[in-house]
Amino acid sequence: MNTYLSRVRSLWLRFRLNEIGPLVSVAASAFFAWAFVELADGVLEGETHAFDSTILLALRDPQDLANPLGPGWLEEGARDFTGLGGYAILTLLTAATVAYLLMLGKRGAALLVLVSIVGGTLLSTGLKLGFERPRPDLVPHATQVYTASFPSGHAMLSAITYLTLGALLARVEKSRRTSAFIMSLAIVVTLLVGASRVYLGVHWPSDVLAGWSVGAAWASLCWFVALQLQRGGQVEKPGESSLPPETHQE
Repeated sequence: MNTYLSRVRSLWLRFRLNEIGPLVSVAASAFFAWAFVELADGVLEGETHAFDSTILLALRDPQDLANPLGPGWLEEGARDFTGLGGYAILTLLTAATVAYLLMLGKRGAALLVLVSIVGGTLLSTGLKLGFERPRPDLVPHATQVYTASFPSGHAMLSAITYLTLGALLARVEKSRRTSAFIMSLAIVVTLLVGASRVYLGVHWPSDVLAGWSVGAAWASLCWFVALQLQRGGQVEKPGESSLPPETHQE
């Protein structure tokens, strides 16, 4: 009986990896891509202006629009959170992850992470250049900005980086509870980065929603590719390594 149950469980896990995972990743990518297209259309038509303005003004002191609502430590905390989505932090995190995977002998996984995040960065830059939406002028900015507004690069790149790395770590972890914790943490960090951009007045809310949408769509697409490459053996499965056996014996 125990042997039968173990076999059933093994078949279910294999089915979940080979069938459910790719299906969910494709569905998620399509949904978030659709959400981005709808948001982009609303921005181009000016349909999001009232919503954007209401949210930005609601987060500021009516008597002094340069002052975000809340105590001083909250504004300082928002700057800290927004830094988690900056190019410097994400570049350092990506480089550290790639180096770690290479040290483990997971060359395919390292290349996949690098291509996913670099590709997402190029996509973000291209979208900003394509839309060229000005930054909010309704309230003073509480931090420095240098690029166009739509979509939010911080929101998009944090979604791509943290969700991709979170999914990778969750995939390696055997405990479901730990995997859920890792993915929840990745999602929370992504949400905090995007929310901080609106709170600091450097992005319209629709910029951040669009950044989250396209970032999640790209991360889901990359995860689908990862599952297909794992199935074909081009990317190592959890516990596998591309290093020769003698390397592990040293």
